[in-house]
Amino acid sequence: MHRSPAVEVHGLVKRYDGRAVVDGLDLTADAGRVTAVLGPNGAGKTTTVECCEGLRSPDAGTVRVLGLDPVADAAALRPAVGVMLQDGGLPTGVRAQEMLEHVARMYARPLDTGQLAERLGLGAFARTTVRRLSGGQRQRLALAVAVVGRPRVVFLDEPSAGMDPQSRLAVWELVRELRDGGAAVILTTHLMEEAEDVADQVAVVDHGTVIARGTVPQLLAMGVDRDGAATLVVHTDGDVDPAGLAERLGDRFTVERRSGTSLAVTGAVAPGTVAATTGWLAEQDVLVTHLDLGRRTLEDVFLDLTGRSLR
Repeated sequence: MHRSPAVEVHGLVKRYDGRAVVDGLDLTADAGRVTAVLGPNGAGKTTTVECCEGLRSPDAGTVRVLGLDPVADAAALRPAVGVMLQDGGLPTGVRAQEMLEHVARMYARPLDTGQLAERLGLGAFARTTVRRLSGGQRQRLALAVAVVGRPRVVFLDEPSAGMDPQSRLAVWELVRELRDGGAAVILTTHLMEEAEDVADQVAVVDHGTVIARGTVPQLLAMGVDRDGAATLVVHTDGDVDPAGLAERLGDRFTVERRSGTSLAVTGAVAPGTVAATTGWLAEQDVLVTHLDLGRRTLEDVFLDLTGRSLR
């Protein structure tokens, strides 16, 4: 039997000062899956999530969460939806553990707050007020508050922002458990590697609309020819113009500048490609310090779709 998506967004429009920051956006998210909503700053992803959470009212289009309108049916949805806002959204004068236990008492079958606090490392700052927590500590507390009620749908806006590697690991393990328990998880993140690792579905948003969607393998296959594609990252000891290398390799490859003095060559990379690349760099009197050869990544796809210039 066909099951309706846990979240359905059709033709969503939201304007600020007459400008549409979300413009005809369509999005679905299924139960038991992690849906990552990716996009540059200002693309409209946070506004979209806020409309799904009932924090903003659409100017046009429809939004349904578990079949209900998140604004008109907010009271009915509240017990079934967990929300982690980008800025935490927590009262600053409350102690961390008191905050978690207060929220837990609002639900009929909350998670064990002691166990949840232990796995997210809240014990070290349990008696500290929210205003005195670090950014990463606030994020961990906000995540605990979002999931303590065993939500059927959970919205996580930049859940691992400001966290150290150990905290991020704990967050993504918890996200996978929510998914495996049947919850629909909708998250935004700028961390492409983590989105690639945890997401079952990805929607790329730019200029207020979804410009690509699919599973991670489907997105990684975009623009790849039958020979497949890999990315050769060449680290050098000097600044190099990517246009010169692109001319040498031909139009079967794209060459882009990466951070520092490295270049990324994407295409059907073969031993001859490596030889041609290092040979051209030698002609420019540029030393290659090391090479990295890997497959196309979600970050590569994201940059292909949304561009590489700052906004």
